[in-house]
Amino acid sequence: MQGDCFRWPVTGALLLLAGTVLLAQAPGSPAGQAPAAPEQGAQNPTFRVTVDLVTSDVIARDARGQFVADLKKDDFELYEDGVLQDIASLVLVHGGRVSNLALPPPAAPPEGIILPPARPMNDASGRIFILFIDDLHLDFKNTGRVRELLKKIKNTLIHQGDMFGVVSSGTSSIEIDLTYDLKRIDEAIKKTMGGALKPTDIIQGPEGAEGPTEVRYRAHVAFSAAADMLENLSKVHNRRKALIYVSNGYDFNPFQKSRYGEAEFFENRFGAAQLRQTQGDDTYGGTAQNQGDRYDGNTPRGNDRWADADLVRELAELTRAANRANTTIYTIDPRGLVGMPDLDDKVDPVEWQEFVTNSINSLRVLAELTGGIAVVNQNDFEKALKRIDAETSDYYMLGYYSNNPDPLKRTRQIDVKVKRKDIDVWSRKSYSLRTNPRR
Repeated sequence: MQGDCFRWPVTGALLLLAGTVLLAQAPGSPAGQAPAAPEQGAQNPTFRVTVDLVTSDVIARDARGQFVADLKKDDFELYEDGVLQDIASLVLVHGGRVSNLALPPPAAPPEGIILPPARPMNDASGRIFILFIDDLHLDFKNTGRVRELLKKIKNTLIHQGDMFGVVSSGTSSIEIDLTYDLKRIDEAIKKTMGGALKPTDIIQGPEGAEGPTEVRYRAHVAFSAAADMLENLSKVHNRRKALIYVSNGYDFNPFQKSRYGEAEFFENRFGAAQLRQTQGDDTYGGTAQNQGDRYDGNTPRGNDRWADADLVRELAELTRAANRANTTIYTIDPRGLVGMPDLDDKVDPVEWQEFVTNSINSLRVLAELTGGIAVVNQNDFEKALKRIDAETSDYYMLGYYSNNPDPLKRTRQIDVKVKRKDIDVWSRKSYSLRTNPRR
């Protein structure tokens, strides 16, 4: 989906103001005298608005879950903000084969070091996958599981004719530009290594005005890297695009009670003397001996009060970028079924379960708000990859020119319906316009 759907070179108000100033300063016009009236028959300026094609992927399945491949343009109804739109184009992709192509394929990209060799102009088949390995949020002990997952992605999901790239967020330092060469995935597998913070690192780490500083910093790095990839994908049209997001997920307020020193928990498990020796006397928000200042663990402290809202906002920004690029995010948690914490983690089991739940929910948000699926809390990755393969191989691509050129309406709601009965339709629910850069 192309998010930059409207280009406004100048607004009418600014143009009128500029014209008034120029007339007022025109040579030979006496000061304070009104400008001459326009000649009879002069035409007022015409303001034109350029509207780009908005595209959205649509998946239609029958009651048995089978893809319905015989729908026509008249079978669809597409609404933007409740207003029926005229469908300008319909592309059917079934089993990777493209038919009913109403739009010309994109121009062949120039050959060079970064871009792969240009394919024939009439080749609009194939898919584009970006494998995002968020190693800043992957446990080191699960490095083997992550590498096995990448092997399954290579063997199950990515096929000949698919274009893909691989990027990591941390010290694995993986950056493979878009290519058709499946052997390049082997390079990424060898370099992949988890580098997530351990629970003890988070609990004993530095605190800033917004909570754990290292936790926020790592999340911002990951979100920024993913947003940059989506920005590049927004320039590619008429191809099925998917971001395979491999991560343990995010929590901006992890292990809150442990971080602020719930006195009974620490004293009973580690001993108050050892705790004061490693973390100082202000562990409980005051001195360790001041029993009246103990943190009860129920009321959010000042720097954690908006942690959940901040995370929601950042996830929303990333999903809006994906919707602008018409890219589906499929999140995969390589931890699989998550059990109890390791003994050497020294973390309360209740807090651990809260941390796992919050991190999994963040992955669900990224997937569900972009039309993907979250492969979380399960060990059967091959089954999930086959489902992703099917969803990215069979789909319709609808295109329309929005009849709502209001630039103040940045986020548009999309609703796609099928006139036939007993057909379930999946489609993107919204997209956001990109803010025009100032000139």
